[in-house]
Amino acid sequence: MLLSMTGYGRVTHTYRDKTISIELRSLNSKYTDIRARIPQNYKEKEPELRRILTDKVHRGKIELVIDVQSAQGDDEYGLNPALFRKYHRELKSLSEELGIEDGDMLQAILRIPNVITTAADTIDEEEWKAVLQALDITIDKFAQYRNSEGKAMEEDMITRVDNISNLLQQLDPHEEERIDRLRQRVYKNLEEYVGKNKVDENRFEQEILYYLEKIDITEEKVRLGQHCKYYKEELAKSTPLKGRKLSFISQEMGREINTMGAKANSSNIQRLVVGMKDELEKIKEQVANSV
Repeated sequence: MLLSMTGYGRVTHTYRDKTISIELRSLNSKYTDIRARIPQNYKEKEPELRRILTDKVHRGKIELVIDVQSAQGDDEYGLNPALFRKYHRELKSLSEELGIEDGDMLQAILRIPNVITTAADTIDEEEWKAVLQALDITIDKFAQYRNSEGKAMEEDMITRVDNISNLLQQLDPHEEERIDRLRQRVYKNLEEYVGKNKVDENRFEQEILYYLEKIDITEEKVRLGQHCKYYKEELAKSTPLKGRKLSFISQEMGREINTMGAKANSSNIQRLVVGMKDELEKIKEQVANSV
């Protein structure tokens, strides 16, 4: 089971005369980055919200929005007249002293913290329980979204890994052709610079063996095949948090593919290597979006 790092969930819950709306979304991130937009009187509960999200949502750039609307909306908010007068008096005095135009002082003061206040400074515990219930449902919907996205990603990854394995199997015929071409090229060069009658056959075979060892890709092929098998085994595991491990395996796959490309010495092999790189890049894009 693979989880997508992209997720979304939204729930609207009714508590007494209030409507509680919770929205949870996440995007790609290497770490757990939580941003919460919650009512002012919920601020004391923010550490608890962060702990819940860290435990249940895991990695990603996570944004939580909690909105509480009351049928008695006019009673929920009020103006702090004393604080408003204080700011207005001090700002007007400064503007006159410094010769600065007042501008839209009213709007400026209203944006100052605590000028607009909530009727209750603390949250009702029964209301908080209702919020936590709504949050649990939101997280469940969020998880369903991630599971659905993750399943599609997993199927695509398996296809890409199988494509790399198939391209790997196509290397064998071209390796034999590569050896024959290398032998012919080296022998031709010796004939041109030394002369056909002066070519030492034993030394020639030694040189061929030397070059063949330099360009041999047997080890890389074996390791790449093992990495492909290991990758699919990890995908099949029930553990949900596997993005980092898959990333490490894909890096190892890339290392073997790059080494084969460097040793290719054959346009046909190079073509197959390019195909493997293309499939691997698509795998890495998917891994970057997995938890």
